Amino acid sequence: MYYPIAIESPANDNECFGVIVPDLPGCFSAGNSLDDAIKSVHEAISLHLDGLAKDGDDIPLAKNVADHAKNPDYQGMTWAVVDIDLSAYMGKSEKINVTLPSRLIARIDEKVSAHKSLYKSRSNYLAQLASRDLMA
Repeated sequence: MYYPIAIESPANDNECFGVIVPDLPGCFSAGNSLDDAIKSVHEAISLHLDGLAKDGDDIPLAKNVADHAKNPDYQGMTWAVVDIDLSAYMGKSEKINVTLPSRLIARIDEKVSAHKSLYKSRSNYLAQLASRDLMA
């Protein structure tokens, strides 16, 4: 899932770039450079989501950048998105039985084989599709 981040430029040379994750209230980070700020927010988001998952809270869905950019609280900020794999926060994996047509299974397997860097297995492929559909 792509979480928008709002980046505030430092007011002077003694300050850092500040980063806010609007969809995750209380999640923020900073960095000495724009690149550092964007890199550091990955860890902040992971820690925040880990805490939500451990507490049994729902993982908030990300809105579009355009939705947040309209908010006057974020005027003048630079926007970026951070890709976060939510599978680690969805709970323990469970084995289930699924019945699918053989041709569909063959096409799924072809897709997985052709994109091994994206999909670990048939199950991973199906889980990613379901997550995108249900979390959108």
